[in-house]
Amino acid sequence: MNFYDIKNPAQKVSLKEAVLKSISAESGLYMPELIPALSESFFKNLSNLNLQEIAFEVSNAMLGDDIPHEALKKIVNEAISFPIPLKQIDENLFVQELFHGPTLAFKDVGARFMAGLFQYFLRNENREVVILVATSGDTGSAVANAFYNIKGVKVVILYPSGKVSELQEKQLTTMGGNITALEVEGNFDDCQRMVKQAFADKELNQQVNLTSANSINFARLFPQSFFYFNAIAQLGKQDKPVVISVPSGNFGNLTSGLIAKRMGLPINQFIAATNRNHVVPDYLKSGEYKPQRTHHTITNAMDVGDPSNFPRISEIYQKQQLLMAADIKGFWYTDEQTRSAMAELQEKYAYQSDPHGAVAYAGLKECGLSKERISIFLETAHPAKFPEEVEKSTHLSVTIPESLKEIMKLEKKATKIPNSYVSLLQQLKQVV
Repeated sequence: MNFYDIKNPAQKVSLKEAVLKSISAESGLYMPELIPALSESFFKNLSNLNLQEIAFEVSNAMLGDDIPHEALKKIVNEAISFPIPLKQIDENLFVQELFHGPTLAFKDVGARFMAGLFQYFLRNENREVVILVATSGDTGSAVANAFYNIKGVKVVILYPSGKVSELQEKQLTTMGGNITALEVEGNFDDCQRMVKQAFADKELNQQVNLTSANSINFARLFPQSFFYFNAIAQLGKQDKPVVISVPSGNFGNLTSGLIAKRMGLPINQFIAATNRNHVVPDYLKSGEYKPQRTHHTITNAMDVGDPSNFPRISEIYQKQQLLMAADIKGFWYTDEQTRSAMAELQEKYAYQSDPHGAVAYAGLKECGLSKERISIFLETAHPAKFPEEVEKSTHLSVTIPESLKEIMKLEKKATKIPNSYVSLLQQLKQVV
């Protein structure tokens, strides 16, 4: 499978280069030349497959020409060693819990799969790769956990000071070793801008093998498609159309769902549910894409004013807004509406959700819950990562897993830097 640069489609690279570089020299995102369709027999047998078997078949269809079967099976089995359950909370309403990995967030699957690919591609090479990543919350901790002490890899994480939860900050700043955390005096878009500037810096890239581990890297994004295949598998045989609501910030998770649909997965409708940073819902209604100044909300993982993966979604739909809007409905919610959704999930269904999952539920409800279809919302993080907001909304205490209690005892190891590219360069020179 070759990958092309969205900004320059004539430029094509191998899977290895797409993974290890993440974006082109012109800062273009990579997309596969072809999104393969899975066989009819695969879908007929889908409900009989376990999660690891599903992940192998899907990744083999996309990447199998580049990685031997046994190596790919090893990557899959090591990346996904935990469940991704679909829970029924009403007759036609389901929640898919994506937070059962080591950092209790959906990004564990993509980060661990990507780490496996890195290990495979770097196994015979005598070089060091520096992963530079901006995070608005869970990406940093998932990447830190997945790449901790991997040979030949150093990780530098930028996160906005005071704009991630205390627990999220502890998860990404307490590991040490080959993980460096930089606390930026700014917002997530500032962090992302600095990272993009580094990737566009030709002089820096001649000195350092830079790559990214957030969803701009196809290897981080693509494994999230497994969620959707696994959800349909757990539903079993049914003849109702399926609607899935995705809490969306950088829109990587939604992009992976759209890829799954293109591979043949029968999903009737997607809902892009977000917060006050609603550039994509606005586009779906108006056809105009207008990046916004980032607003800080209680759903901090979605505090993105210019989503990185929108160009990929646009590419999937050949830049035709009407086609995109036919498959995707966009909705956005204030913090108060998010709190109300958390309260309603608890009172009506006895389900304690984190704020991001509650936004996805609100999107389903606004789209219209119906007996004529199956409605699924994605719960992307454990409620314990946002205990104050969850407890305030549900009036119930949140059970903190033992692993998180231990992390809270650890010492923060982060360097605070100004919101400037020069400051980032100085830190990178110390790392390498």
